[in-house]
Amino acid sequence: MLMSLDHRPSVSAAIRATMLECNPHRKAMAARKVARDWRLGRLAFEFDVTMPDQPGRPDVPELLPPGRMPKRGKAGSERGRIALWHALAHIEFVAIDLALDMAGRFGAEMGEQFVSDFLAVAADEAMHFALLGRHLRALGSHYGAYPAHAGLWTAAHDTRHDVAARLAVVPMVLEARALDVTPATVERVRAQGDESGARILERILDDEIRHVRCGANHFADVAKRLDLVTADLWKSLVSRYFRGTLKPPFNDSARLAAGLSRDLYAGVA
Repeated sequence: MLMSLDHRPSVSAAIRATMLECNPHRKAMAARKVARDWRLGRLAFEFDVTMPDQPGRPDVPELLPPGRMPKRGKAGSERGRIALWHALAHIEFVAIDLALDMAGRFGAEMGEQFVSDFLAVAADEAMHFALLGRHLRALGSHYGAYPAHAGLWTAAHDTRHDVAARLAVVPMVLEARALDVTPATVERVRAQGDESGARILERILDDEIRHVRCGANHFADVAKRLDLVTADLWKSLVSRYFRGTLKPPFNDSARLAAGLSRDLYAGVA
């Protein structure tokens, strides 16, 4: 009988352990380590554990449903500015787990390149969270100082059974929305004299274009494998699994750079 001589830890076990980490700093560091260890061949392409239904979360921030979220404060006020950066940091924190879960939950089905791509996304999101956390501290605050939106993980839970649905909703709707709203946020932050914050957001925007393109490319591969028209499959899955609405205005140039044509999303907006 042939025995495996591969004693490397499985990539799924490393991903699961990172997702279950509650401390934000340690989770971000662990996500970057998983991506690095995978890239360097230290983890085996094995899926011997399942992904958690809920990732680890710190005691703070308090997570609230959308209707109970407090107002950020008057635009331009110190409280309003800090609340904006806190909300952005929370989005990036949850995005770490979204990318990890993508790789760990669907990697066996989708293959090694898929795992590589989404672990790289997780590392980017961890870096974004670290940059935003540092900016919050420079403003005299910290992650956890304000309540945060509880609904960001909902899309992952709703699509946990179907990689096509996950790709359709998370990269191609939720992350694509950031391509629309970030440029105006950059302008507003720069007008407030926060040049370092504006540069952070510009870096995140560049990375998010790449992340959306990664999701769109893998979604197109799934549609091809199913012998379905990419646009038709996407519209069907979005109507079924996305709880919100696609709202213009759209950043057509950034979306096109990310592989999303106007014809794709205009019909469901």
